[in-house]
Amino acid sequence: MTQALAGEPLRVLEERGGWARVETTYAYPGWARRADLGGEPDPDWLRPVAGEPLEYARSLLGAPYEWGGMTARGIDCSGLVHVSFRACGLLVPRDADQQEDAGERLREDELRPGDLVTYGPPERADHVAFWLGAGRILHATGRADAAGVVCEPEPAELRARRRALVRLGAGAALAWRR
Repeated sequence: MTQALAGEPLRVLEERGGWARVETTYAYPGWARRADLGGEPDPDWLRPVAGEPLEYARSLLGAPYEWGGMTARGIDCSGLVHVSFRACGLLVPRDADQQEDAGERLREDELRPGDLVTYGPPERADHVAFWLGAGRILHATGRADAAGVVCEPEPAELRARRRALVRLGAGAALAWRR
């Protein structure tokens, strides 16, 4: 589940009873009311509005948590990463496991602010956060004690579920799009 943002190109795959099955440019499928699909996509939908993904992510601090969300009105962890890179003109995958797969793997001593930390069971990543340095992360969480986009020391329960340390950049974004 995700949100298609205004002006984003959507490919209509089929139509049924007032609904359209669509796919985003980052290969995310879904259904939308046909009437909600406006005219032509915005040609500047991927125009950079921020210099660095972490800079944009910080602008969303305090946004509420919403599973599948990608806006300041509600956002999830992988949506935060996706829109933060998108704000810099880079199209990266939408979900945490896809983001992990698209990134360059790092050792802990190679981590720098703006890199990603993924979490989850051995099968696949189910959470992602920006690394800030000094043991701190920035992420969107649904935890009752800290719901929303927050900066905090990496919680022990997440640290225990760490899967990978990755760096996404222009190369990863371009490689993923091919």
